[in-house]
Amino acid sequence: MSTGKIMLVGLGPGSVEHMSGRARAAIAEADTIIGYVTYIRLVADLVEGKEVVKKSMTEELDRAIEALDRARQGKKVALISSGDAGVYGMAGPTFEVLFQAGWTPDSEIEVEIVPGASALNTCAALVGAPLTHDFCAISLSDLLTPWPVIARRLNAAAAADFVVALYNPKSGRRARQIVEAQRLFLAHRRADTPVAIVKSAYRPKQRIEFTTLDRMTECDIGMLSTVLIGNSNTFVRDGLMVTPRGYANKYDVESGTTRDGEKAGRSLSTGLNGWLESLRESGESAEELARHHGLPVDYITAALADVVVEDDTADEGEALA
Repeated sequence: MSTGKIMLVGLGPGSVEHMSGRARAAIAEADTIIGYVTYIRLVADLVEGKEVVKKSMTEELDRAIEALDRARQGKKVALISSGDAGVYGMAGPTFEVLFQAGWTPDSEIEVEIVPGASALNTCAALVGAPLTHDFCAISLSDLLTPWPVIARRLNAAAAADFVVALYNPKSGRRARQIVEAQRLFLAHRRADTPVAIVKSAYRPKQRIEFTTLDRMTECDIGMLSTVLIGNSNTFVRDGLMVTPRGYANKYDVESGTTRDGEKAGRSLSTGLNGWLESLRESGESAEELARHHGLPVDYITAALADVVVEDDTADEGEALA
């Protein structure tokens, strides 16, 4: 019997032109295609003549088990996900099923992950450059994750000023989760914080809506939507949502010259070493400094105890300056 193979294929937003060459080749190589019925429709032209196994939305484990069964028969299986298979996709549940069955990377069944653009990438591309600085993704689906866990993550991300991409924001049965997320964010962010809501990115029913944090729950949001919430510096101008990388902290953006007290290719004067020096010069206790900066007392104490070693070697390229 020939060796079976499972290919976890990320389709990206769904249109063939936005799929990677390897994703298209993996589907062509496969004997069997397994996936959620909507994802199968996205690649209908690529799966003609192949065995196609369609599953429902909540049958992720069934899809993974089906893929393992087919691979044990020596078949090459393409288990497809929209976006990226490793971002809220089929890679995780498939490995859970494989490990539970005793599979190891040295087993006869080969597993390949074919990456694809996730919703946060495709939605960001449609609205501008909202993810240019630190960001995170949080799913509002409480089908498998307890709500207190989700709420803590939302609160921490909001307090830490991350740009946040909300996946699975709302469905027919889960209408309150997005309201609770808004409430948590409003405790830390301005009401006029920019928000972009992208539905069905790069698909026929694509819809883009710009709004603000205090108004976002009034918008059309569903399971095919991704909600992008900006940080304290994000702005919308001429129909584009942009999060500055921070160049203005070091440079005059118009002229490109370095600001007084700053050096190109070196940490900001308010970077780690400069910040530690300011802590030592403040005369405040570790407890006071911890309250002021919103950091653990133990961290402040340990940081103050370390000896600062200044490195004169530039360690940043142009993109990280």
